[in-house]
Amino acid sequence: MAVEEVKRRGAKVKEALIESKDQRWHCRNRVTLVFGSNDIEELDTYVYTTDSLEFKKVNFHQAKSKAIEEILDNCIDEFYRGHVTEIHCNLSPDGKVVTVQDNGIGFPLAKMKDVYTEFRTGSKFKDEEVDDKGFLYRTLGQNGLGASATCLTSDMFKATVRHYNSKKEQTYEFIDGALKIHKTKEKPFKGPSGVRVELTLAKEVYKNQVVDKELLRKRIIDLAYNNPGLTFYFNDEKYLYKKGLFELAQRIDGTTAQLIGDEKFVYETTNIKGAKVKAQYDVHVSVTFDKKSDDKERMISFVNSTPTYDGGFHHDRIKRLYINTIKDKLERTAKKDKLTLVDNDVLAGMTFVIGIVMPNPRFESQTKRKLVRDALLEKALETFMADGMTKFMRKNQELLDHIMERAKSRQRMMDLKDASKLAKKGKKQRVEKLLDANERKDRTKCALFICEGDSAIGGLRSARDKMYQGGIALKGKPMNVSQASIKEVLENQEFADIMSSIGLAIGQKAEAQELRFSKIVFLADSDVDGGHINTLLTNFFFTFWPEMFEKGMIQIAKAPLFEVVTDKGTIYCESTDELEKLKVRKDIKIKEIMRNKGLGEMSQEAFKHVLSRKDFTKISVKDMSASKSMLETCFGKESQLRKDLLIDSDEIDVDLTNVIAGNKAKKKSEARA
Repeated sequence: MAVEEVKRRGAKVKEALIESKDQRWHCRNRVTLVFGSNDIEELDTYVYTTDSLEFKKVNFHQAKSKAIEEILDNCIDEFYRGHVTEIHCNLSPDGKVVTVQDNGIGFPLAKMKDVYTEFRTGSKFKDEEVDDKGFLYRTLGQNGLGASATCLTSDMFKATVRHYNSKKEQTYEFIDGALKIHKTKEKPFKGPSGVRVELTLAKEVYKNQVVDKELLRKRIIDLAYNNPGLTFYFNDEKYLYKKGLFELAQRIDGTTAQLIGDEKFVYETTNIKGAKVKAQYDVHVSVTFDKKSDDKERMISFVNSTPTYDGGFHHDRIKRLYINTIKDKLERTAKKDKLTLVDNDVLAGMTFVIGIVMPNPRFESQTKRKLVRDALLEKALETFMADGMTKFMRKNQELLDHIMERAKSRQRMMDLKDASKLAKKGKKQRVEKLLDANERKDRTKCALFICEGDSAIGGLRSARDKMYQGGIALKGKPMNVSQASIKEVLENQEFADIMSSIGLAIGQKAEAQELRFSKIVFLADSDVDGGHINTLLTNFFFTFWPEMFEKGMIQIAKAPLFEVVTDKGTIYCESTDELEKLKVRKDIKIKEIMRNKGLGEMSQEAFKHVLSRKDFTKISVKDMSASKSMLETCFGKESQLRKDLLIDSDEIDVDLTNVIAGNKAKKKSEARA
């Protein structure tokens, strides 16, 4: 392609300066390319206490931490190869000198200078390399950068290698990023072979040479949990675990810690040369769960012992398989209850402890904080979770029930928000059925009578104190709110009218000063059906506004069952017992006894007698928990609770007795029928 236009320039222009920098300069001045951020970041993680651990935010220096970890990772790689049984790590009192030593086999002394000063020098470049059983090696180091980058960014780096095969040892001391190198002569050694590294990070590179003791201790203990059977020492504290990461889960919460699985998967594959080799994948997943917590799930994960703070493929796949398996299990129940499960219903309060050991893991960067996809690992995880979750769900029906309750609670909160919006609209709407009180200035003086049927409201209309008494009629029996969703309650026209008339809103507390009526009085027939209506209304108000009972706002007006005309006037009896007592009195003469079958048959005088009282029978509640339990027994979905209650007639012992007894009597009559 021809260039059509040439930019006009002067006779001579300044060119870019082309430089060549050595590895030392590049590593020290571009340390973030190798070890990640060289600034302090706030990291959500955990630290170990004496016998537990604490989740918290810590000040984390990625580059400094990784520089030390690279030396520890070399020890772990030797453990994977079967050569290391002990790893010792020490931090000087001033936090500046770190020492790491293992009892592995070391490496050829002639390679010491290259290993610690030259990039791309190491023993783990051949991804196809296998052990004597044909298995691909599983390792952390892959790029030949780690140890040399640590050395080049240290003020002092002293390495002693005791080589098992040659039976010789040698020490190299690299000063100021290997600008100066001192070495001892090779000589025979006594005792165990292995590698010992002592270092002080460069102040010029890291600005602060002090290593965080708490986070270094955390790294050592993490390694001990990831490598059961491998003994670690940190400043002479010993760490050795036999059950591995499951013991970490138990340390988080010994009560709820459960093992989903700890399995090994072997697959036959081919290396880059096309030769058949075997690949082993070790997968561990443990969980703990806090039912009281609505916090987002926590993920503690490791790949070949290194913490994957940023997650990656293993995180995403295990979490999704866990969620989907539980959702599938609960799908029928959720559909029956008209619920939609969301991920947070399943995950809230959970802590996952994940450990993967695999050949040739690939990370997004040298910091190894995020794992990328691996086809064989995906295959292993699919099988692992399918088998493990089947057993897990079989043992954890209580957890599954809790997830459903959490979904119901979330749905309830959503419905409450909808209810609040509807309530604002409802307060502005006129209720056609409401017979309102005329008082406008002080509505705390007003009482609303909820009557059984239109005939009752007719009697109320003519007998009430129009200034302070209002009324609204029910058609038949009200809804049982214990077996209905909030949405269904909101869609119930009678309850919607009652709430609008009073100024109540589901999800908002009832404050007497803000309501249109401060006293709610049930006025139903004095029979079993009337008692049932009273209990259903009680259940409605108690479910959504229990505080109204504490304030004595919910009351019952007992309609007289008998109107007795005597020589001294009409006397009203609310029960047969009262009538019998009246009959034996000597001071009066009974002329006529009229029995009211319902409110519609009451005389206007009887209505006035009922409404003339200043106060009615208050439904009081001393024990909110017991009352809630009793209403759940009487009205909830679990029928067996009601059957048990009917058998044990002495069960009722709360202050809602007078109301609930009416419902109980009805249930008994139905049972006898």
